[in-house]
Amino acid sequence: MITTGFLITALGQAAAVAASLQIVPGATWTAAGINQHVQAHGGGIIEVDSTYYWVGENKLDGGAFQSVNCYSSKNLVEWTYVGELLSRQSSGDLGPGRIVERPKVIYNDATSKYVLWMHIDSSNYGEAKTGVATSSSVCGSYEYLDSFQPLGQQSRDMGLFKDDDGTGYLLSEDRANGIRIDKLTDDYTNVTGPVHLFPTHIEAPAMYKQDGVYFLFGSQLTANNDNKYVTATNLSGPWTDWQDFAPAGTHTFESQTNFVLRVGDNVVYMGDRWDASNLMRSTYIWLPLTIEGTNATLHNEAAWVLPLQGPWSSAGAATTYEAASSDNVLSNGSKVIPCSGCSEGKSVGWIGGSNDGMLEINNVTSQASTPTTIRVLYENGDSSQRYANVTVNGEVHVLAFLPSGSGNTPFTSTLHVAPEQGDSNTISFSSYDDSWGPDLDQLIVPKE
Repeated sequence: MITTGFLITALGQAAAVAASLQIVPGATWTAAGINQHVQAHGGGIIEVDSTYYWVGENKLDGGAFQSVNCYSSKNLVEWTYVGELLSRQSSGDLGPGRIVERPKVIYNDATSKYVLWMHIDSSNYGEAKTGVATSSSVCGSYEYLDSFQPLGQQSRDMGLFKDDDGTGYLLSEDRANGIRIDKLTDDYTNVTGPVHLFPTHIEAPAMYKQDGVYFLFGSQLTANNDNKYVTATNLSGPWTDWQDFAPAGTHTFESQTNFVLRVGDNVVYMGDRWDASNLMRSTYIWLPLTIEGTNATLHNEAAWVLPLQGPWSSAGAATTYEAASSDNVLSNGSKVIPCSGCSEGKSVGWIGGSNDGMLEINNVTSQASTPTTIRVLYENGDSSQRYANVTVNGEVHVLAFLPSGSGNTPFTSTLHVAPEQGDSNTISFSSYDDSWGPDLDQLIVPKE
């Protein structure tokens, strides 16, 4: 039996943990259970019984369909790989060389089914269809039903929206005519008729509703652009003119709209930062979105804290530790190497491998009383992920490190840990399965 006092204490501790961890836009996001960067591109989030489920595209091996993945989290920061909702088949819509994009899940209260919609296409994008699948479990195996052009119209980038009254809507980019809002059937597996057509070339639609106002966000049809939004108090209109929600010229902080999520007192913009040359390297730009009346404003943050209740905040003060500092311990072949983009023109390389090259950083200071987020700045010149064991005061964590590309700007990977209070923390990097780790530039450790 759980007493009321114990339950309140447990909830308070959970809230404190959630309020300490940080979201780092554009970082490598290592998922527990698989130890890889989260592969949930073009996806969305659904909350079920205080657990968040992130559903999206697996791009580990290029643009063709591999799987629709599902991850779970209690705090929207620490994610665990659960499994594949749909897997590649030998033929058909889910076969080799096919395109499956923008998967989104909503729950149908009448049928007690989770309904998954996605963009289905040929390799040359000549079909422009939607596909539908259903499941009795949010993160279980889905039964694929069929693909079709909704109401006989093209559908490319798409989204879903469930209104307050339980009515479902498909948001669909029809390249020939514009962007559509179509009403779903009662079981959410088809569409019944058109609601509104915007004669505007907008893709990547995402809808959000607050205080009776509908917000529709989307991207223009270019690789980088200032994404737009419109508002209305009725889905059939009238709608306002399209306008920016991020500062003009920022290209929505180099991201494309994907999903908008309400979390407690906050609204979260979820965008994708696509890398067309290596899609698995694409990262996620999650940022706080302020909604006031009919106005939407996106805030750029290098790192920020998203509590499940209460307002979001910037990451706060931190201490930077240089990997190449003479105070650190290098062993088993790891060494300082030149790095033109690193903070002091050098980094520590040759970490890992069969010799288990190691870097040990001692006397790391933290006053955090709950788990927090350490940012690891690195370079990885490969075309695939690297990995390392990161040991914090004897506790081992596995981190993934995406390719950092040909530029001179280090990437970031995030480590969520509970350091000891004081200046006696030790953080070391070593080999994971005899593989090479990244070239390490800096650690950024929150002070509190």
